[in-house]
Amino acid sequence: MLAPFRTRSFRFQWPADLCTAWALEMETLILGWYVLVESGSVVMLTLFGALMFVGTLVSPFLGMLGDRLGLGKVLAAMRVSYALFAGVILVLAFTGRLSPVLVLLLAFLAGLIKPTDIGMRSALVGATMPPTELVAAMGVSRTTQDSARIGGALAGAGFMATLGMVPAYLLIATLYLVGAMLTLRVAVPPRARSQAAPVSPWREMKEGLVYVWRTPRLLAAMSLAALVNLTAFPLSGGLMPYIARDVFHLDQRGLGWLVASFATGALIGSLSLSLFGTRVRPARTMMASCLAWYLCLIGFALADSVPVAAALLMGAGLCQSLSMVTLTILLLRTSEERFRGRIMGVRMLAIYTLPLGLLGAGAMIPRLGFVMTAMIMVVTGLLLAAAIGLVWRDELLRREAKGNAR
Repeated sequence: MLAPFRTRSFRFQWPADLCTAWALEMETLILGWYVLVESGSVVMLTLFGALMFVGTLVSPFLGMLGDRLGLGKVLAAMRVSYALFAGVILVLAFTGRLSPVLVLLLAFLAGLIKPTDIGMRSALVGATMPPTELVAAMGVSRTTQDSARIGGALAGAGFMATLGMVPAYLLIATLYLVGAMLTLRVAVPPRARSQAAPVSPWREMKEGLVYVWRTPRLLAAMSLAALVNLTAFPLSGGLMPYIARDVFHLDQRGLGWLVASFATGALIGSLSLSLFGTRVRPARTMMASCLAWYLCLIGFALADSVPVAAALLMGAGLCQSLSMVTLTILLLRTSEERFRGRIMGVRMLAIYTLPLGLLGAGAMIPRLGFVMTAMIMVVTGLLLAAAIGLVWRDELLRREAKGNAR
């Protein structure tokens, strides 16, 4: 589990990712609660969540820039921009001029860049780690995101409830800046940089999309990623402020505990892969965990008490982590080095279904109620995930398949 830290670059990237992930999680939770309370509208909340992911459309382009200019440099520049946006909100909150409309505008601008962060950090791990330590490194790297959803959620809720938005955003901006400075210390070895002759940026992006389309195991993984973002992630992400306040009648701290329950399960999954990742077959684990994830969400949608809901969220988080980490391992391990940045950019493009799922849920909940909306989304996702496994069974389920190599 500690083997990846023998690599100097990882010793800088891990704390850089940790600072950024904590800041991102605190910011998302604080602004989501602010929009819901100030507007009183679940539609406004889902619109805020959707705008946070609008940048998935340009993720392949940012991935291409990473391939051309250096993944570390591009990622550091992105994180500096997060700090600038946080500084704007800090000033608006300090002067009393912040409003839900301004939050939506800033969410749109920041959302052009932020969705690519996860994919870029994964590509950077793949570019700097020896292949023999990639599984352990991906598991340890994922702990930054999972721990942020625990600590960041609880800290964000606590800061907002006791100290207000200004101190919280001062901390958020500081974390972003520290993350950017540490990212600049990550050195990508020459072997991981593309040696191809310069071509049109749009052509490079198209080549990445074509490469995924013509590689069945990658196409299957991307299809599954798009599906879970459409039907599963909205329930544990953008809709959580509404679920906490209107379904379980909780305050900000209760929201923090629900989010932390999901993240605790995800952290357990990440640590498990760090310890035992060399024994798993990525494609099979990805599919089995995804199906179990949907079953946990069905139970969560039907839960009538907070402890039961929290326990099912923890199970969902565990399965989500196992599924999504092994999906990333499959993408990085079975794709050509020169396409890594673009592959992870396309992976982020699959997140574009998340805002569609959020907007769809926001439109259905006032008409059908939360339980019916959640059941429609989750059962549909479960059936389509099973269909993906059947259609690409030779690439995903066979022991001898490249995607299941240990």
